[in-house]
Amino acid sequence: MVTRSNTWQCFQTIRNRSAEWSGGVNGESKDRRMTPPLPSKIDVMSTRTFTLEESRMLLPVLESLLRTAIEGKKFIEEVDAELEALGHRIFLNGGTFVNIPQLARRKAEREKTLQRVKDAVAEIHATGVQVKDLDIGLLDFPCEVEGEIILLCWKFGEKEITHWHGTEEGFAGRKPIDERIERAGRSH
Repeated sequence: MVTRSNTWQCFQTIRNRSAEWSGGVNGESKDRRMTPPLPSKIDVMSTRTFTLEESRMLLPVLESLLRTAIEGKKFIEEVDAELEALGHRIFLNGGTFVNIPQLARRKAEREKTLQRVKDAVAEIHATGVQVKDLDIGLLDFPCEVEGEIILLCWKFGEKEITHWHGTEEGFAGRKPIDERIERAGRSH
């Protein structure tokens, strides 16, 4: 027999397990952007560098992987919002009947999607390219120009790589590609 107490316990168990990735449990504050766990900036900084031409050639494959990660992240956020709304409804009503098989299916879909997102991000990182932001779809390609490492910067939706910034500047410091970068040597 399903009771309101059992329903609440079941929901809490599912919610707590879902929250493991998003960083919050039992009402703790959490960043709703839910960027997947990524290596620290030190680990992400690759020793691999790219020429502008190499970066542009990789872009179609990376764009597909990034699309997978962005769409997956959005789906996960939707499922998390559904779980949060359900938990709120259960709390306000003092319990309610829940379709446990449907809830379990959504949880399983979320977990599969989470793995796809992690795999896509890992594939991008394996090339030496850095995923900077899944919300706007931002990638950085380390590039050596005149003995200095800069980052070629591409945002999801842009037709090609047209900007760069220094390693400490970030997206706000983007500048148009110049002749120095166009003629930069082969990668190491």
